[in-house]
Amino acid sequence: MPYTFRAATSSDTQAITDIYNASVIAGGSTADLTPRTFEQRQDWVDSHKPPYGVFVVESSEQPGLVIGFGALSVFYDRAGYDGVTDLAYYIDPAWQGKGVGTFMLQHLLDEARNRHMRKACGIIFADNAGSIALMHRFGFTQFGLMPAAATDSTGAMRDMSYWYLDL
Repeated sequence: MPYTFRAATSSDTQAITDIYNASVIAGGSTADLTPRTFEQRQDWVDSHKPPYGVFVVESSEQPGLVIGFGALSVFYDRAGYDGVTDLAYYIDPAWQGKGVGTFMLQHLLDEARNRHMRKACGIIFADNAGSIALMHRFGFTQFGLMPAAATDSTGAMRDMSYWYLDL
């Protein structure tokens, strides 16, 4: 297996920050308009209390090299939604198109099931072909489309697509 998956630690925060900020700057995958600071990303990692969590993928060929991260996050902060998780994942631009996203999503779904989640949701820019393909590949169902819902750092107005998978 060319990649390893594990829970993120505080020593991963810089890599998580760098990977996320590359996505912010490139546009097309997050509605953050400006890069996040190390402290903001650390607070975000720390906010993920069980059964939620943040995870990283490393290259097996270069141990310690974080090439992507993902999270199981609170979908909606009301108790009736417990067991529903919002999935997010970001891959280092140099590692995109090499199967890291597929590896990440499989392991995030395994974690969600192991943590007794009942549904996984993905909220994705509707023109993000790579993430939409992953949703299809893993059997997610699209349950909504919100036109012109969010702007990214490039100033482009993006439609949002909403996906779920029963676990």
